[in-house]
Amino acid sequence: MNNDERLYKISEIADIAKVNKTKVWRYIRDNNISERSMKGNAKLYSEHTKDIIIKAFSSESVHLATETKADTSRILLEQIDILKGELERKNDQLDKMQSLLDQQQQLNLSTNRQNEKLLDTTTNNTPSQDDRPLPNDHRDVSEPTEGNYKGEETKTLKKGLFGWFRR
Repeated sequence: MNNDERLYKISEIADIAKVNKTKVWRYIRDNNISERSMKGNAKLYSEHTKDIIIKAFSSESVHLATETKADTSRILLEQIDILKGELERKNDQLDKMQSLLDQQQQLNLSTNRQNEKLLDTTTNNTPSQDDRPLPNDHRDVSEPTEGNYKGEETKTLKKGLFGWFRR
């Protein structure tokens, strides 16, 4: 052993490499690096070993930073693709819901018309003079006549199931 060679503890190497002591210890263990000597319970490593460890962590950190950016970009692109797929499915669901609502409205209208016809045909009394529609009965408001000369509108009641709704 050369007496003028400086020896380094794991904590000193970690401080120089700006990483955790545990990381340096794991790197030494995983790469089967042996200590140069012992000082009490502390293992001491040579200058050459220190340089190898620092170089490994500096290139690893650059590689990790680049890899982290690439991973982040890849993850974000995957998330965008997933969200696009979800958006397309939601649009399809909305289109289907809209068509179902349209069908429901048409069915309700058809049912209401059938109900009105049934109510008109099931009356067992003959229609009275008031129940018969007038030939020109196409409005809810009567046309102005001589008795209605002030321009006031009077409403005529329509007969049927939803006559009260048209008021």
